[in-house]
Amino acid sequence: MTVQHKHKYDEAGTQLCCTQTTKIYNQTGAQELIGHQGKCEGHNHNGDGQVQHTDDDGHDHSHVEGSPLKLFTPAIISFVLLMLAIALDNWVIQSWFQGWVRSVWYVIAYIPVGFPVIKDAIVSIRKGDVFSEFFLMAIATIGAFAIGEYPEGVAVMLFYAVGEVFQTLAVSRAKGNIKALLDQRPDEVTVLINNQPQIIKAENVEIGSIIQLKPGEKLGLDGELLSDVASFNTAALTGESKPDSKSKGETVLAGMINLNTVSLIKVTTAYTDSKLSKILELVQNATAQKAPTELFIRKFAKVYTPIVVFLAIGICLLPALLVQDYVFSDWLYRALVFLVISCPCALVISIPLGYFGGIGAASRNGILFKGSNFLDTLANIQHVVMDKTGTMTEGVFQVQEVNFDTNFNQAEILKMVNALESNSTHPVATAIHQYVGEVDHNIRLDQVEEIGGHGLQATVDGKQLLVGNFKLMDKFNIRYDVDPATIVYTLIAVAYGGKFVGYITIADSIKTDALETIQQLHKLNVKATMLSGDKSTVVRYVADQLGIDQAYGDLLPEDKVNKLKEIKAQNQRVAFVGDGVNDAPVVALSDVGIAMGGLGSDATIETADVVIQDDKPSKIPVAIRIGKQTKRVVWQNITLAFVVKGIVLILGAGGIATMWEAVFADVGVSLIAILNAVRIQKMKF
Repeated sequence: MTVQHKHKYDEAGTQLCCTQTTKIYNQTGAQELIGHQGKCEGHNHNGDGQVQHTDDDGHDHSHVEGSPLKLFTPAIISFVLLMLAIALDNWVIQSWFQGWVRSVWYVIAYIPVGFPVIKDAIVSIRKGDVFSEFFLMAIATIGAFAIGEYPEGVAVMLFYAVGEVFQTLAVSRAKGNIKALLDQRPDEVTVLINNQPQIIKAENVEIGSIIQLKPGEKLGLDGELLSDVASFNTAALTGESKPDSKSKGETVLAGMINLNTVSLIKVTTAYTDSKLSKILELVQNATAQKAPTELFIRKFAKVYTPIVVFLAIGICLLPALLVQDYVFSDWLYRALVFLVISCPCALVISIPLGYFGGIGAASRNGILFKGSNFLDTLANIQHVVMDKTGTMTEGVFQVQEVNFDTNFNQAEILKMVNALESNSTHPVATAIHQYVGEVDHNIRLDQVEEIGGHGLQATVDGKQLLVGNFKLMDKFNIRYDVDPATIVYTLIAVAYGGKFVGYITIADSIKTDALETIQQLHKLNVKATMLSGDKSTVVRYVADQLGIDQAYGDLLPEDKVNKLKEIKAQNQRVAFVGDGVNDAPVVALSDVGIAMGGLGSDATIETADVVIQDDKPSKIPVAIRIGKQTKRVVWQNITLAFVVKGIVLILGAGGIATMWEAVFADVGVSLIAILNAVRIQKMKF
């Protein structure tokens, strides 16, 4: 049996197929840029249950091929014939160019640009979408022919066709930019099999295989560097062109380019699970989450178009009841002008293109947005709340001092602390491990427990071992003679067998661009607050160094949530910047969650709304500026379209505006709006 075509609609009630927007994006193979809007239901099921696509399934499988000149060919033919006709009408008047010859000439001039639009209009009507852009242009131009306004009828459709080509080229360029930016994965890689290099498809490489990467080649899969040292260009992943040196055992990622010597990499991740694959999928799907502005415009266009059609009918017919010298052709002309002006092309094409331009610009700067809605939200951010460790500081701790009671064997206690901290992935644990050395596996740990916001506890040789902050000491009533507030460094307190052993001081360095970050935020009139589980003296010290407005330390995860609620209670739009995993409750509460170090954690990409790929806090104000500029361009386009269309609609209804003004109000405004939207991709932030 045959299943009838069914339109699909988004959450705003807007049709997601059979529109000019869909047609243009499908022609460029860029359906994902509009969030799968090209997909419609409409398949034939044969007797054996197999599904076959019909010609009416709403899919347009054409792509932009050849040079732009090929796209313009129908318009060029139409333009030449139109100019010749106008010349024969006005400048080189010929007696033979009249009557049916003149009419046929203009029809021939109309066909190259008009026939495809009329065909699309008929297809849309068959599928239940009467008030499409194609229908408006077809009825307006055919109506112009009906009242003898041949040149204007051809001109309207000609300019409409030219506008569609420019729109197609703009979308194609956006598609090309994002593809060149992110799809850096080579299809083939060189794998060592029995110590012999063999070239095989990247998707067929198994985990554990050894890749041989020559200078200048791109890595196809994530892996572990086996060579002693190598230098990589990571621009595809981080937007950072400076070479990144890696040592043996460090992680290297798909998309990185080897810069110097032949390197060996052990594959650790399947092709489809690589970091670059996840990033590519994230950016390509980003426009599926629409900004409120975009959703409103689509919903508005759905209501606006049929209203204008009925107004045009009223303009044509109602004056017959009100005007004494009513001339049908005059009022029909006004109605046709009104219809041409009413096309919402400038809005429905340029606005999604504007948001996609913003997402593309952010990607080039190493910033990933999960949706265009977050561009809008960041543009209005008033307060940035940030974590300290790994966000404003390097997150690379080093032990500065070990201050233990001499009654304890310092070496033995450090071995126990190292063994216990091996259960944690916190940077402090890494610092202790680097200081003490390899974990002594002869030490038996029992009843290991992590106490959130405090530290770790375990039983060693029947005695309780506590390693954490001084709140952990207070919790277990361990008496100590140290005032933590007098020591600036991060402190790790240690107790064993119910007695205070002493403390380890650990220091972290502030990131080189952290100060610039806060200065740029203040220039944007955005407040900055630091929330950290680290001790208050350390947090206050870092905040003073950077000029952060407010800083709070010694916070448990629930304390951070409460502080963020206090800030939001002041009716402020808040972004939280952290690791995106440990601070999940705060990220969920904030208006925008921004994760630092997207290359370090798959979970980060899953959790956050915005991912900064190179760990640089200076990208926070860059992201805000991109959001502001994108919103500014989008509203410029909206204002331009509404103002120009509003003026010309009024003039058209009053009989003052002609088809030529109508063409500018429709196609001219569309082209200006599209060029303005494309401009975002060239801006520097």
